Amino acid sequence: QVQLVESGGGLVQPGGSLRLSCAASGSTFGISAMGWYRQAPGNQRELVAMLTSGGVTNSTDSVKGRFTISSDNAKNTVYLQMNNLKPEDTAVYYCHVRVLFKAYWGRGTQVTVSS
Repeated sequence: QVQLVESGGGLVQPGGSLRLSCAASGSTFGISAMGWYRQAPGNQRELVAMLTSGGVTNSTDSVKGRFTISSDNAKNTVYLQMNNLKPEDTAVYYCHVRVLFKAYWGRGTQVTVSS
């Protein structure tokens, strides 16, 4: 089993920055992908950015050029650097890790962008 702990959310003004982190523990051998989804009130959960074991990064068009995903394999941790935040980025951000056919989710961390 894999446990995920997220941190780094908060309240920022438009144009501000936040850095999310997600630390994985437990049976982390064989992780094939890890990254971030988000869900705003009334909306479906959507992909933000995902990093595969092969080094391929996928991200939604709305965050390209503003958000950067990275990882520290020694710490089993994935990060999301969010710059130039916009009000429409407001959502609960969920860490996501895949191990073979299993999917693991963090509890989520709130990101609020408001002036």
